[in-house]
Amino acid sequence: MMRIGVLGTGNMADALATHWVRAGHNVAIGGRDMHKAERLATRLGGSAKPVTLPAAAEFGQVVLAALPFGTGTSVVRELRAVLDGKVLIDCSNPVGPGFRLLTQSGLSAAQQLAAAAPGAHVVKAFNLCHEDVWRMSPPVFDGRRLAVPVCGDDETALALVHQLVRQVGCEPVAGGSLERAGLLEATAALFIGLWVGEGADAQAIAPPLAYAAGPRDEEPRTAEEASRQEF
Repeated sequence: MMRIGVLGTGNMADALATHWVRAGHNVAIGGRDMHKAERLATRLGGSAKPVTLPAAAEFGQVVLAALPFGTGTSVVRELRAVLDGKVLIDCSNPVGPGFRLLTQSGLSAAQQLAAAAPGAHVVKAFNLCHEDVWRMSPPVFDGRRLAVPVCGDDETALALVHQLVRQVGCEPVAGGSLERAGLLEATAALFIGLWVGEGADAQAIAPPLAYAAGPRDEEPRTAEEASRQEF
């Protein structure tokens, strides 16, 4: 059982915390507006309790930053002292008008959180889907559980987040170091543009895994032959 602090009272906080309360974790819902925090905690039931943002950060061994890009960075900077040594999950999408990335500094939103709270173990996860997907119990499509890429640098933090991903009903996928979080954010911008802007099926742009490096050969290739595959 974990202690989870949630920074924010919006849809992502609601969707993800619902699963974690059901899993038996102790959850503190932190908000600037205590009335919103109280309403969400009451709706979640179980162990959920309403607290201030600083109290949520102090409470959680794992802290979910369920805040918009920009706001999240400033809040985390204010709370950096109490976030020291804690796992900090960033689920934000820095996507603006025209489905463009808002990260102009060269650092991803997750890296900016890490810079704002250098003692925290930041992990990027849960940013590729609309909050209603995270409300599903579980998110299963065509008979397969949704895969959730997870990026971070600390192995212990990654293991905890992988556990939380599974408790949402999904399969965690190792996405690499936090440096690769920007790729997840760019993927979100691309997918949102396809889904919302074009009405296109973003899933259709990728072939099945068996064809990721080209059609299967009738005869197995050697490792040397595979290394010469042109993309």
